Amino acid sequence: MKKGVLDMLVLRLLKSEAKYGYQIIQEMKEKSGDTFLLKDGTLYPILYRLEDDRLVAGKWSEAVGKQVPRKYYEITEEGKKALTEIEEVWKRILDGVLRIMED
Repeated sequence: MKKGVLDMLVLRLLKSEAKYGYQIIQEMKEKSGDTFLLKDGTLYPILYRLEDDRLVAGKWSEAVGKQVPRKYYEITEEGKKALTEIEEVWKRILDGVLRIMED
């Protein structure tokens, strides 16, 4: 379940703009209120898998001055469609869990 949730969250963070790995880690930490504290060793396998599945595309930036090249990831059209489907399933799961927890 955690794997699917993290995939969904990464796709969601990439929905608005392309981001590089550290940026994703920081944004996930901040937006989740420190609930999701990812390490490189957790995030990059997710990004590589999403890239292999063609849900995200990675592109290297040019080195400018002292800034090193970074690989930016952006969600693809296929990724946007997958995200919509995943979000619908997630909402049903969340609704079911909340109903059970109310008892």
